[in-house]
Amino acid sequence: MLQPLTIVLLVACGVLGLLAAHHLLRRRLVDDPIVLVGAALELALLVQLVVGLTRASAIGDGAERATFIAYLFTVLLVVPAVVVIAVKEKTQWAMGVVLGGAVVVAILVARLQQVWTLNV
Repeated sequence: MLQPLTIVLLVACGVLGLLAAHHLLRRRLVDDPIVLVGAALELALLVQLVVGLTRASAIGDGAERATFIAYLFTVLLVVPAVVVIAVKEKTQWAMGVVLGGAVVVAILVARLQQVWTLNV
């Protein structure tokens, strides 16, 4: 995987998490900055998917390769799901869901980097 792309993804997760925490503390609902940061994060995750799929054959162990590919696809589902929940949910806890989603994406991205580093 590309180390700079991983760093960008982790920073974007941090920004999304900080925005969500700010909104949660201020009891605000979802707004444009949350959606825009989520969209930018999703775009970067799509780039990671393409890069990861093109380089997945470098992972020698078949089970680890399958895990790597499963993480690549799974991480794509988190951001759209939490943003849709945040838009539909009309309470302050919608931002708690977004904050949790940002943490989950960061953990999955870190795990992708770990699988890549240990097997290539």
